[in-house]
Amino acid sequence: MGEKEITYQSKDVLSKILAENFKEKSLSVYGIDVPKIKDVLPTNLPAVQANEMRLDNLFLLMDDSVALIDYESDVKWTNNLKYLNYIARVLERYKKREMPKSFRMIVIYTADVERAPDEFSVGCLTLKLEHAFLSKIDSTEVVRQITARLERGEALSDEELMKLIILPLTYKGKERKEQAVKEAVELAKRIEDGGEKSFVLSGILVFADKIINAKTAEYIKEVLKMTQVAQLLMEEGRKEGREEGRKSGISDGEQYKLISQVLKKLKKNYKVPEIADMLEEDEGVIQRIYDAAQKYAPDYDETKCAELLEQMELA
Repeated sequence: MGEKEITYQSKDVLSKILAENFKEKSLSVYGIDVPKIKDVLPTNLPAVQANEMRLDNLFLLMDDSVALIDYESDVKWTNNLKYLNYIARVLERYKKREMPKSFRMIVIYTADVERAPDEFSVGCLTLKLEHAFLSKIDSTEVVRQITARLERGEALSDEELMKLIILPLTYKGKERKEQAVKEAVELAKRIEDGGEKSFVLSGILVFADKIINAKTAEYIKEVLKMTQVAQLLMEEGRKEGREEGRKSGISDGEQYKLISQVLKKLKKNYKVPEIADMLEEDEGVIQRIYDAAQKYAPDYDETKCAELLEQMELA
């Protein structure tokens, strides 16, 4: 998959989601010993040649240093030429303003690579690299921990969110990575918090850009789009929704959460009276959610919560 595929919702949208959620996150979960992230910087670099160049990630860290991050699945000396070009183009941005404290060139290797030289020298110039090897991450244990947390209905920690984003790259081989992308997306769909869900989905789409095929990319984007729609409905609400919420005594945010809880119970084949009893809600309210949810039976995909909420608002 190339850059052309990612522009479905525009990289600006993805960058905004990542920028809002990456702040104060730590890269230590990937084996990188650097300060926490302060901000996400644009990755479209000034063109010093005819072609545009885009690196994988560009962060401003808490110590005001700039971290350039690239992902590799093999070790080639020519990769260093790319990194030098990145650095030169980032420096172009600072010709008319104060230079950052320092620059870090960080290379994150997928599980296919277990070691690489941390220095590239041609005599007059030496490039020092900082490496992270995702082969050191226990993929099976990460999946086990995250799955267990989600099944218990618990929120994921910042560390778990960061590991879920990078999970596909912790496997060896292109085919297994592509499979892991789908598995990571399915786990992300189970995250109840809309902002965190968007963060993880956006992160997977951007971080695993090089290994995601077009079909999988479109699927992630559709899930992300639905999640964003749900957030808008939950945060802003429609006039009809607010009026309906007042009548039933349920706010927009509470209504969205209730729908999510009901869907989980329906997946386990609980009946309306049982769900109403377990959630301590009026049976009529649960019945309305149940009736709307039948459109998505038997899977009751939680990403369809936005559509359910819209149906309830217009009912």
